[in-house]
Amino acid sequence: HIVTRRLFDHDKCYFFQGADGRIIFAIPYEREFTLIGTTDVDHTDPDTAPKCSIAERDYLIDFMNSYLKDAITAADVVWDYSGVRPLYDDGASSATAATRDYVLSLDKTGGGPLLNVFGGKITTYRKLAEDAMVKIAPVFEGMPGHWTAGVPLPGGDFPVENVERLRNKLKSDYDFLSDDCAARFIQSYGIESWDVLGDASQPSDLGHAFGAGLSAREVEWLMTREFARTADDVVWRRSKLGLKLTANEIADIDRWMQARRANIPETAADTH
Repeated sequence: HIVTRRLFDHDKCYFFQGADGRIIFAIPYEREFTLIGTTDVDHTDPDTAPKCSIAERDYLIDFMNSYLKDAITAADVVWDYSGVRPLYDDGASSATAATRDYVLSLDKTGGGPLLNVFGGKITTYRKLAEDAMVKIAPVFEGMPGHWTAGVPLPGGDFPVENVERLRNKLKSDYDFLSDDCAARFIQSYGIESWDVLGDASQPSDLGHAFGAGLSAREVEWLMTREFARTADDVVWRRSKLGLKLTANEIADIDRWMQARRANIPETAADTH
């Protein structure tokens, strides 16, 4: 994947068909950027960390430029990342043609059952988890339908059409928040945003300001409630604030977290 400056001023995404038969997408990303992906390249060595190569970056740029009025270049790429998707070998001629459905294989020989999960995507992780539980413990087979489909994630217990109302209420209750910060909080924490911000009435009540609207109080919430242990957990895995922070600001977060962890018993930090 590559991330560029924002290429279009609306919240819709695009799918583009390429001359090679593949498709890529361009999605609004973190309000100020556009996310473009993906490539399909074999990753033969699991001990080697995946990385977006220059060839893959240029492939995505050229693919996009066949549709864009104003061409982008490598200079427009502000970040890139890569991951490995484990595909089930269904005999397809290429990775592009291989099934994206997940396959569960249970091995009951030699002790406890071993469940192998092939494929799967974050968009279907709940259904995959339910099917995995049925494989491991057949007692779950009696559960009515896919019960997690109607269960909200933490902070997400509100209708999607209420997002703007919640954003406005948060901005009203904490009038020192910028519009961008209020939008990020509702997107990240939903109705738990009020728990994160607590009784703050001014920016200084949130503790040290690291930049990009990130405060010590939010970092502490991520440490005690979302298992963040390093600055990378905070700025790349729990958010994408790394796109807006400098290397020195991220290092400052790491130093603060190390000092804070020294004052938090290991069991307390890891069991919330």
